[in-house]
Amino acid sequence: MPIAEDPEPRPSGGDEPGGSDPSGTGKKDPFADLVLDEEFIKDAAVKEQSGRTRMLSARWKHTPPVDPGGRRSVNDGPRAPKRRFGRKPKPAELDPWGNPRPRRRLEWRAPLFVVLAVAVLVAVLNVDALRDWYSFRWGAGAASAPHSPVPTVAPETAKPTTAPPKAPEEQPTVDHPWAGSPAEGWPNGAEAFVLPDAKATGVFSAEQVTAQLQLVRDYLTAANLDPKTVGGGRPDAALALLLREERDGAVSALDNPSEKNDPTSWFSRFDPRDAIPVGDVVKVQGRMTYEGDGDKGVLVHTDFSFVYALRPGPDAAKRAMSPRPSTGAPQPTKPAAPRDGAAKPAGLLTPTGDVAGDTWTTRTIVRRVETFRFYDPGRYPVDPRKIAFGESQTDPANSACGVYDGYFHPQFDQFAELQSDAPGSRPTGPAVDPYDRSKDIQSADECGSVSRT
Repeated sequence: MPIAEDPEPRPSGGDEPGGSDPSGTGKKDPFADLVLDEEFIKDAAVKEQSGRTRMLSARWKHTPPVDPGGRRSVNDGPRAPKRRFGRKPKPAELDPWGNPRPRRRLEWRAPLFVVLAVAVLVAVLNVDALRDWYSFRWGAGAASAPHSPVPTVAPETAKPTTAPPKAPEEQPTVDHPWAGSPAEGWPNGAEAFVLPDAKATGVFSAEQVTAQLQLVRDYLTAANLDPKTVGGGRPDAALALLLREERDGAVSALDNPSEKNDPTSWFSRFDPRDAIPVGDVVKVQGRMTYEGDGDKGVLVHTDFSFVYALRPGPDAAKRAMSPRPSTGAPQPTKPAAPRDGAAKPAGLLTPTGDVAGDTWTTRTIVRRVETFRFYDPGRYPVDPRKIAFGESQTDPANSACGVYDGYFHPQFDQFAELQSDAPGSRPTGPAVDPYDRSKDIQSADECGSVSRT
């Protein structure tokens, strides 16, 4: 390996060509063939320090460097413990060699994270139980059953093929009147009356057909959704939309109700002494279609189910003991106690505006399949702004059988123990699902029961 020192003393003089020795000894100059290239520099055994390194080394001999702070190394030793809240730091423990021994910290965070992770996992796997526990333990209505809402359902566009799925079994109350019912997701009131696209039919133009469909919608609203009508009042708004012959028949039924001439075939009404609507919301599901009737005019077909949420009236328990309500003033009767203590039945003489929010309620479902006829005014002496009935079928569910006083009479769970064994007081026919709209209305002579309300 070449080095920078001379191997031997150089001659004091001589400049013969080829680097020969001027002394005449015949020895060659050792530096004659030396090339100071990159390879020579890399292979050098002794390397010169940079100018900055030599300068700093000379300066630090007299003035050692000062640590600016903020950075520590392993050679700095242990840092002085901080004093918290004026407390004196504990002396550091030393190992056998006199070095400070690191203090063990209590790792409390890792176990806490594990516990929290397990709690979150359990809550995710059993959300319903957690919600039920919170509702019963801390909820404002701890005495009432927990409520699980159902998804929203759009109005029908065609006949369904199956019944609605079964909702969780819950006791409906004034605060949650639709609990446990698939109708909770149904449209509210007239939102379900979606009019089909009107086209010119027979002698009627598209505008006239549209007016006829709107007229049917107005009648359905007045006969089944008007709070005055549902609350037991006279359905004047609905009567005003009927032809004179139809109106006379409905008025006769209202004035003299009977089995063959029952006003509930036209209107949805409840006796306020027996059942009081909970709010003004009625859940509705169904569809509306129309077709031409040759030279006679247009037929509008409707198939809607109306679900009414009701709370007991002041005479509800009395009616439970007697299937035929009396027309006299209500008499005080001792109310039945709740079966499980989870909710409060309404007092029999409690004012209608003073009822607790956890009072048990019930529902009555009324399905109406009706056909409305609009005659050609050029051939028949009719008012085109009035309605005539074609065919009509009414199927009420959760209403007393054998009672024809012009009202629906629902049965309440809190008065089930007071139900008498008188004829017509208890259903005897097979149970049916009142929410199953995939089937047609079946006429039966027996008083049937319902599988759900």
